[in-house]
Parts: sequence; C-alpha cells; structure tokens
Amino acid sequence: MPFLKGIYTIPEHIQSDTFPYTMPLFAHGIQYEFSSDVTIFVGENGSGKSTLLEAIAEKCHFHVAGGGRNQRYQHHQSESSLAHALRLSWFPKVTEGFFLRAESFYNFASYVDEIASDDPSILAEYGGTSLHQQSHGESFLNLFMYRFRRGLFILDEPEAALSPQRQLAFMRIIHELTRSQQAQFLIATHSPILLCYPAAEVISTDGDTLQRIDYRDSDHYQLTSGFLANPERYLRHLFRE
Repeated sequence: MPFLKGIYTIPEHIQSDTFPYTMPLFAHGIQYEFSSDVTIFVGENGSGKSTLLEAIAEKCHFHVAGGGRNQRYQHHQSESSLAHALRLSWFPKVTEGFFLRAESFYNFASYVDEIASDDPSILAEYGGTSLHQQSHGESFLNLFMYRFRRGLFILDEPEAALSPQRQLAFMRIIHELTRSQQAQFLIATHSPILLCYPAAEVISTDGDTLQRIDYRDSDHYQLTSGFLANPERYLRHLFRE
C-alpha cells in the first residue's frame, strides 16, 4: 500500500487569479487519494503534470531541480504557490525518496561530480562512474538501479532518456522495489509503454479534476497504437497539400 495516501489543496491558500490556478486542473483545487504503489499521471503538454509533481516534491523537501532531501545545489527555481496550498496525507510518514526532473538532470549530475571530488565513494550510488561520463539513458537507468531503495520516488518524464528496451528494464526495477512494499512511485509520462505497467493507477490531468482512467483510454495509447497499426493513414493526412 502507498505511503503517501492523498493530496489536498487548502481552499484559503488558493490564489485564483495567479498561476497555476488559472489552469483548469487547479482552478477548483485538488483532492485525490492514492490506491496503488505506482501512480502514473498522463495528459497533454501544459495540463499540469509537472506542476503537480514539483509541488509534491517541494512539500517532501526534495530538491525541486532533482534530488532528495540532502541535495543542496543552486538552481534558479521560485517557490511553488501550489506547494504552499498543498497538504499531503501519509501513513506512515516517510522522508526518503527522490525527485527526478528530466529537464534539469544535467544540474544534478554536475552536483554529484562536485561532491564526488571529495568523496569518490558517492559514485557507487550512480553505477560507479560520473553521470556525465555515461550516456543519458545509462545515467538514468543507473540512478534507478543503484540510488533508488526505499521511499517516495517522484519522476517527471523518466522515459526522456530511455529507449523502449530500457523503459521495459525500468518497469522491472519498479516491480522489484514495490513488491517489497518499501517504495512508492508517482510518475508523469508520455510513454505508452510505461502506461501499461501492471496494477498502476493511471490518472488523467487533461480535465478540471484528476480522473482515474484505463490506460487504453488515454490519448497517448490510442494515438500510438493507431499510428503503429496504420502509419500511412496518419502520414497521408498529416502531409496532404
């Protein structure tokens, strides 16, 4: 069962005329209770997936550019007003975990190199070598394999650096960690592969509330499966004069 039981916004802290409350998903507040150790958020660009995960990570005191509670490095990131209004419900409360933000992973890798210059043993948590000396996909997968153990793992587009084969390997890592009931995952993704993770709770962010859906009903899955079944039909429509 999940550690993080639910997320709720405090009505009196919502500033309705400012971002992100001008977005449909947040305009009337958030109330959601999790029922799985793996929750996957799916939605169109700009629907609020990353904004929500960043706010949760900030409430957990994880570094909002990427990292856990103990990472301290400079990154230009203003405080999330959504985090200020957000309340998390736990049982039990955990403090371990990690926030992966694909777009700022370079900054985190540089931070690891900096602290490893004083203590090279730190690199054992990332595959034994500098993250900058690994391919983008290898660095992500080694982070998942060696750094992730127990806690809450909040991942914003982890598929960004992973091939389809590596996405399958990542799903195996999730399985190994969650079956011990020591880990919980919140994942925002555009990957139809990750959407298929067994027993995942798939949440759409495309409306004005968080809505649980079957992964096969997501636009991402339907568009990808339709395209692969008949790419010529899509390409004729896309490129017709």
